[in-house]
Amino acid sequence: MVRLWLYVRSGVFWVWQIVMTLILGGPVIIFGLFSFRMGYALAILWNRLNIWGLRMICGVSWQVDGRENIPDKPCVVMSKHQSTWETYFLPMIFYPSVYVAKKSLLYIPVFGWALYVLRFIMIDRAGGRSAIKQMCEQAADRLARGRWIIVFPEGTRRPVGAEPNYRVGGAMIARHVPADILPVALNAGEFWPRMGFLKWPGTITVSIGPVIHSQGKSSSELLAETQAWIEGRMAQITVPDRFPY
Repeated sequence: MVRLWLYVRSGVFWVWQIVMTLILGGPVIIFGLFSFRMGYALAILWNRLNIWGLRMICGVSWQVDGRENIPDKPCVVMSKHQSTWETYFLPMIFYPSVYVAKKSLLYIPVFGWALYVLRFIMIDRAGGRSAIKQMCEQAADRLARGRWIIVFPEGTRRPVGAEPNYRVGGAMIARHVPADILPVALNAGEFWPRMGFLKWPGTITVSIGPVIHSQGKSSSELLAETQAWIEGRMAQITVPDRFPY
């Protein structure tokens, strides 16, 4: 009975997401073509409504520690990536922000078009050195405009407990712009699993670490320091097999 009820709630939330996208997707694109500020504000409204719906429908709430570590000016945010949840939530804390994302997402109707008009940093992973150069140039431009850069250093959502697989792209941005790094650990995958339909009720922990300064450090050193903090904190907030039923 518990699982059946969870399926019902998760199904209602799935419909909620679709409705919110149909209502706000068009305005985000239209207003974003003329004004980043207006388009982004509507995108954040869409994020907030999805997060609110998840809490009200599925009972998934959150807590944030380490807010005092957030610097006064935008930098590179490097976050653990387990779930869709953090793609909604992080821009609500780091405002305004853009993601570094794979270019293929641009081909998704409505969603991909919104990424384009909001000037996210889209990369072709097969582009080699030229893609890295373009990524760093675009990141420098967005930071100069006062926008946070959000990077998922593992590239894609990873299952809870999976072996870390960090990539150097975000650290290269920090090294070459230059910009500091703000590490973020979170356990959203325990409540909204990667590739999972069920949403499990409970409280997600988001932990913001101390700023990692890039001056005088190589990309590999920055990546190692970032990974060490994130994975160390993950070991503290992760509860294996949290939901045995």
